[in-house]
Amino acid sequence: MADESYQEKTEPASDKKREESRRKGKIPRSVELNSAFVLLFGLLIISFGGTALVGGLAEVVRDSLLHSGTTTLTLANLHGMAVRGVMTVGALLAPVILGIMGVGVAAAYLQVGFVYSPEVMRPSFEKINPLTGVKKILISRRSLIELVKSLAKVGMVGMVAWWSVQDVIAESPALVQSDVVGLLGFIGRSAFSVGLRTGLVFMVLAVFDFFYQRFEYEREMRMSKEEVKEETKATEGDPMVRNRVRTIQRRIAYRRMMADVPKADVVVTNPTHLAIALRYDADEMHAPNVVAKGADLLALKIKEIALEHQVPIVEDRPLAQALYRSVDIGEEIPEKLFQAVAQLLAYIYRLRNQKQSSYEMN
Repeated sequence: MADESYQEKTEPASDKKREESRRKGKIPRSVELNSAFVLLFGLLIISFGGTALVGGLAEVVRDSLLHSGTTTLTLANLHGMAVRGVMTVGALLAPVILGIMGVGVAAAYLQVGFVYSPEVMRPSFEKINPLTGVKKILISRRSLIELVKSLAKVGMVGMVAWWSVQDVIAESPALVQSDVVGLLGFIGRSAFSVGLRTGLVFMVLAVFDFFYQRFEYEREMRMSKEEVKEETKATEGDPMVRNRVRTIQRRIAYRRMMADVPKADVVVTNPTHLAIALRYDADEMHAPNVVAKGADLLALKIKEIALEHQVPIVEDRPLAQALYRSVDIGEEIPEKLFQAVAQLLAYIYRLRNQKQSSYEMN
């Protein structure tokens, strides 16, 4: 049943579903990648600071032994020695501990960024329900894959560690004549070599696990087409309602546009297919505005209203086509059309002045 449901979910997850998943703490991350980074960088930190760390710990032990014979064994003296020892050892180990913690935090941040999810910490009976746990372990496809991954990880890391230890064993007979310092150095180098090899293998496995977790997350986040429709309906509203709203908006815009045609200074036509109404007020506008435009039947309606209100209609095919393509209703004309529109308006203003002059003379 699980496979069938996944086959039905063919659509990628929406941004809303991803955000909800992130808010609930469900994010694609690899625990193995964090562990691999901590292991490798922890080894490097200990390797670079190991000499100083061992020297400091040896100094603490030496100081304790030197003063143990001359110090009176009282409760206060023992307490003071213990506090000084703990503080000294803590100061020596603090850079190593803080460095490893920093690596772990950085690895987690690089995978998922900063995530604050109170829902993860919220008490839930499902988290402690034994039946739910048994079902996840025995029935879940994911638990089976995790089991296979764990077995592969233990097997591969174990083999590399075994081969590394064999190399150490092969070199160990040469230590018969070594002193304590040489023996401790050999142990440190051998431990670092074994840890580095196993850590590199672990890192390779962790990188594969990282991409697998991403793939599995995307697979689980898929949505069916019905889920996409329901989510769209919930966020944007019912499609029928949206279409109705758009229809009403278009009607309102149409009425407003037709009401602005009588205010226009001129209507430029194609001559029959296009009509663009222009208005210019030097006190209010930087450039002429398109107050109405339309094609075919809408163009005929614009010209009809223009004739009713004695708005000049001028046929200019190139200008009409350029205005219709490049300017929306309510916008100023572009700079490249300034000269052509200015000449047209100048012509209209001359005609208007001539009519007014002849009317005054009569």
